[in-house]
Amino acid sequence: MSNIKLFKDKKIRTQWDADKEEWYFSVVDVCGILSGSKIPRNYWSDLKRKLKEEGSELHEKIVQLKLLAEDGKKRKTDVLDTKGILRLIQSIPSPNAEPFKMWLAQVGTDRLDEIADPEKAIIRGADFYRAKGYTEGWINQRLQTIEIRKKLTDEWQDRGIENGQDYAILTNEMTKAWSGLSVKEYKEMKSLKKENLRDNMTDIELTLNQLAEVMTTALSKNEKPSNFEKSKSIAKRGGGVAKQTRQSIEKELGENVISPLNAKDKPALEIKTNKIKE
Repeated sequence: MSNIKLFKDKKIRTQWDADKEEWYFSVVDVCGILSGSKIPRNYWSDLKRKLKEEGSELHEKIVQLKLLAEDGKKRKTDVLDTKGILRLIQSIPSPNAEPFKMWLAQVGTDRLDEIADPEKAIIRGADFYRAKGYTEGWINQRLQTIEIRKKLTDEWQDRGIENGQDYAILTNEMTKAWSGLSVKEYKEMKSLKKENLRDNMTDIELTLNQLAEVMTTALSKNEKPSNFEKSKSIAKRGGGVAKQTRQSIEKELGENVISPLNAKDKPALEIKTNKIKE
């Protein structure tokens, strides 16, 4: 399970190893926070070389995992487990050292709590969106879509699809089928760059996207596609069902429900149409 953690609003890419029950953290992201460097990749490259030259045991602990990069693709990234990160902190003089150690301990505690009681993960997710200023109605809708999305990606994994880029292709086909826009076009319409598209959808857009994913999951479970092309066809059909629903809604409302609204106006995301106050 991969995830994005926040330390003082700074993003840290992480991945949970269920077998080892251990978090792995992107070293570049951690270096950026501790060093304050504007080019953390270069900072880590220099430090990594120094650790190797010194024969540091920490250098031997570095592993590489595929984490989501800024371009939306999964790329091999240097990571360390919690113990490794604690040792890394000792190599970087930083005023954030002690606060980061406390944060690191809390991340581990939170994960163990979530394993014991999954409901806590849901509550924590709601608190995250609440802190960002989203409305309660929108938060409830968004949390439902997270569970639906997980069921879909689990189904794709069962069909032998594990590459992050393949997920992106299937998602794009499904999204275009129901909305008429590729993911890139959709984000451009909403004036987004790196932001998550779902975090910027209105509740009605979330509902339609959720329907597309539910149908894609159901069709895939029923037909058990044997290759990627068949899964792609199913993704289009799942999106097609949501398109029919979208067209019916638009006929009733008399307007397009694919909205340019984004999270800059969070209360507006909970409205039922895309009419924007003048």
